[in-house]
Amino acid sequence: MKILAITTSSNICSVALLEDLNVLIEKHLSDSKTHSQKLMPLIDKILKEQNLSLNDIDLYACSNGPGSFTGVRIAVSTVKAFADVTNTSITSVSSLEGLAYNVNQSYLKKETDLVCSLIDAKNDNVYFGIFKKVGENDFEPLEDFKALNINELLNFLDEKYYSTPIIFVGDGAVCHKYNILSKLPKSIFVMEAFNGENSISIGKCGYYKFKKELYGDSNSITPLYLRKSQAERALDGEK
Repeated sequence: MKILAITTSSNICSVALLEDLNVLIEKHLSDSKTHSQKLMPLIDKILKEQNLSLNDIDLYACSNGPGSFTGVRIAVSTVKAFADVTNTSITSVSSLEGLAYNVNQSYLKKETDLVCSLIDAKNDNVYFGIFKKVGENDFEPLEDFKALNINELLNFLDEKYYSTPIIFVGDGAVCHKYNILSKLPKSIFVMEAFNGENSISIGKCGYYKFKKELYGDSNSITPLYLRKSQAERALDGEK
């Protein structure tokens, strides 16, 4: 099964082509201001280098957030259009889920079964998801994805998961590393290279979701924001 995986929810625009769990090719750019201009040429380049067209794709795996509101919409609208034209299935993957799968690429994959993905949401807020490893390389969420103040989150993790080491991943984990360690001293952190969102992890998560029949048509994918936009927060007097 050929999977075209896309993420534009952060400052990284990343596209990968996988054959089941095997990565055929991946390309990325790090400039959030040009995602709308760079995504289509990136997809076109990958397909041409593999001598493929959109009609050869069996599944689209797309990050639907949380993250940049504009970035999320770019990826979601792109795969919705592709799926409509080619009648191909889509599986939506949260940015938080994708980060959890980054751990499989790191040397920490056997350290503990718990992974906490954190995305910086500014002003000491984070988007978070906590996952448990199932099988060799798959994960399942243990809590609903939420946007929380970092101190509120750490109090929650301290109460519920204190006795178990947790691997932290994502730019939110980098921002709040010392706060995390002061509250949860058993915490483990991935190397810097594994904290960024990437389409390979989105594609691999998409593969496992497809096997669980968690996929649909273009109407099945919607952006996952978790909080108001910056403009909406400013209007309401929130940070």
